[in-house]
Amino acid sequence: MQSSYPDRRCIVRWACFLLIWLGPCCVAAVDQQVQVKLDPAQTSINISVHDIHGGFQGSFKLKSGMVQFDRVTGNASGELVVDATSGNTGIDKRNTKMHKEVLESQRYPEITFIPRRVMGEVSPQGTSNIQVQGVFHIHGSDHDLTLSIPVAVSGNKVTATANFIVPYEQWGMKNPSVFFLRVEGKAEVSVSAVGSITITNAKTTH
Repeated sequence: MQSSYPDRRCIVRWACFLLIWLGPCCVAAVDQQVQVKLDPAQTSINISVHDIHGGFQGSFKLKSGMVQFDRVTGNASGELVVDATSGNTGIDKRNTKMHKEVLESQRYPEITFIPRRVMGEVSPQGTSNIQVQGVFHIHGSDHDLTLSIPVAVSGNKVTATANFIVPYEQWGMKNPSVFFLRVEGKAEVSVSAVGSITITNAKTTH
């Protein structure tokens, strides 16, 4: 009498082969979309410009901010819009010079950042560190910019901070220096943002 074990082994091999071949066709992949909407009222944008006397500080207002990205691919979209005309350094004469000669804010009333890619994992709760690559648009010109951003999520509330340099003179804007006061041709920007976060699943069957 012949043993049936070889036949059983053959059946097991074919079963494994079919599972491997058919498995990917029957599994539903899940893409997680993350959407962050910033609250302009709770978001602050501050600048610092240095000179030999210590320099000055100023602030701008966020008009709107929305970022959406795929957690798997990192592909991002959305836009952050800053009101360039809202810039305030605390001194009217200096404000006038900044808006008229440097930013030309009547001609270029908005400063924007368009995210293109998010690198790093955003934890559904707790703290994370990510990088966001995108395009910074100011004074009519686009500039590639990568931001390092600590993020904290609690419930559906998200807070984030970013610090970066805007070399405005290098980017074609006028340096407001006068012969007795030399101002650096760059501004340090600090952003503290608050908003809401939503994570949704989009299932696609392969």
